Amino acid sequence: MTVDADLDRLADIRELVRGVALSSDAPPACLDDLVQAVDEAATNIVLHGYQRKGGAIDVDARLVDDNIVIVLSDTAPSFDPTKVAEPDLSVPALRRRPGGMGIHLIRLATDSMVHRPRRGGGNILTLTRSLDPRPKEER
Repeated sequence: MTVDADLDRLADIRELVRGVALSSDAPPACLDDLVQAVDEAATNIVLHGYQRKGGAIDVDARLVDDNIVIVLSDTAPSFDPTKVAEPDLSVPALRRRPGGMGIHLIRLATDSMVHRPRRGGGNILTLTRSLDPRPKEER
């Protein structure tokens, strides 16, 4: 699926992810994790990658063995979210500046996040989540 890089199109991406998760018999925890992770990643593409100036996001979602794999591709300036440091969670939430938690939430909600540059410019972000309903910390 290809959608315009617009916040109004995030619902379409969430619906695709829900559909793949449901058709894969994903438990509710897995479905919720994936929807949150993909929503955060796509929002970052729109707001930070394209800076709301337009573009497209290609989304592929499928079951691979016992994992749901989501691939988000764009032509925004290259940015590798896997290189972003973890936030300082020792700082109380009300004292932290707004934002900056999206990549942390993606890491918590998925089993892996892999970035690679897109040929010709842009980004390819692959998010993988096991159908296992338990958070990865408990596995």
